[in-house]
Amino acid sequence: MSVNRDELRANAKYLRGVRPIDPEEICEYLSRPRHPAVVRQALREEAVDLGLVEREDGTFVPVEEGPAAVPDTAITAFPAEHARVLEDHLVDTYGPDWHRGESGDALRKAIRRLKEDYYHENDVTYDETAALGYAIYHLPDYYAVGRYVAADLARDGLLPRNARVLDIGAGVGGPFLGLADAVPEDGLLDYHAVEPSAAADVLTDFFDEAPRNVHGTLHPHTAEAFEPAGEFDLVTAFSVLSELDDPVAVAERYLDCLADDGTLVLVAPADRNTSIQLREVERELEDHGVTVYAPTVRLWEGERPSDRGWSFVEKPDVEAPPFQRRLAEAAERPSEFLNETVKYSYSFLRTDEKRRHDVSLPISRYAKLANAEEYVSNRVDLVAAKLSNDLSEGGNPLYKVSDGSEAVDCYAVLVNRTALNRDLLRADYGDLLEFESVLCLWNADEGAYNFVVDEDTVVDRLV
Repeated sequence: MSVNRDELRANAKYLRGVRPIDPEEICEYLSRPRHPAVVRQALREEAVDLGLVEREDGTFVPVEEGPAAVPDTAITAFPAEHARVLEDHLVDTYGPDWHRGESGDALRKAIRRLKEDYYHENDVTYDETAALGYAIYHLPDYYAVGRYVAADLARDGLLPRNARVLDIGAGVGGPFLGLADAVPEDGLLDYHAVEPSAAADVLTDFFDEAPRNVHGTLHPHTAEAFEPAGEFDLVTAFSVLSELDDPVAVAERYLDCLADDGTLVLVAPADRNTSIQLREVERELEDHGVTVYAPTVRLWEGERPSDRGWSFVEKPDVEAPPFQRRLAEAAERPSEFLNETVKYSYSFLRTDEKRRHDVSLPISRYAKLANAEEYVSNRVDLVAAKLSNDLSEGGNPLYKVSDGSEAVDCYAVLVNRTALNRDLLRADYGDLLEFESVLCLWNADEGAYNFVVDEDTVVDRLV
């Protein structure tokens, strides 16, 4: 029993400026009577175009404009309600003992193959078994990454309360779930997934179980073939760049559908090859006029980094959910199928010349990392972004730093902690730091410059 959509929209547009839209009231204004449940469903389907969010009482109100507020909290577990959706899919496909026997062996074989193909940078294809194996292994950490990226965007006001998102290579839905859970209850998410593979079968299960104000649409096309329509606040690509033949060309295509104040979000695994490739894509897009918003910086006018660019953030482990443990416990080497580490590289790019740290440093006051060779064995003052967690593996704390001018990797090494340099430890990934009287040394073993922070060094976090 359909509803006349023109009548529905006309009444909804009138009422939205007067009072909450009640489906029962809308029924009174329709030329042909309809049950309130039918009208409610029709309103849900029109909610994105009308800019409406559904409240718990079943009425609809206009979504508030402005940025979304997302708590910046540690994600240490994959939500049980999402795990249930995947387990239901596994049971429907293989039966209740999906983790045992032939199906369990096939899923573990698929995970091994995916890891091997990824390690050797081979092309990856996803049939049903491969997609489910991928989901078992990667949903928890990719979910956490999606939540962290959403919080990072929201912190800077880059995630609208009414958000239209295009996700290139959406996969089985980890980033979608992270973003959907990050959107506030009174927010509206219009999420479009570009995904041609069998992974979409899992993703659409999550669409079906999404919160009432999260609307998912699948576009079963390759990233190269899809023709986007309209403008998007966010265009995202999570762990897909390494699977594209020409990632720069694809990214440039999707810039055309980015809103004037929108953000292109590129995310890659933290391993050396994919992380460095991400920075290469970032820098090539910058050569084509795109602005690097974060986390890397450009603190010197006319300067750009040309170091290898390996930079990643590490977050707390996410506990392996029951479905991952079931598959692992039936294996000879369970650890091979447990994936609790959350490490990733990311880049936020824009077309409006906006940067997180929009500063230009005076050469008369600060040393430039591009000139580090001139400072060896001397103390200097500099400003740089912290671009890693502690990389020391138990030694003196070691952090990658950058001011956007360096041609060689630069690191800050904390050899003597004091109250005046503790901001180096406290600063978050991407924060800007001012170093006073830091000693520059050449590390021949690593082919890098170390800036030694000791009792004579002052480090201040800049806001």
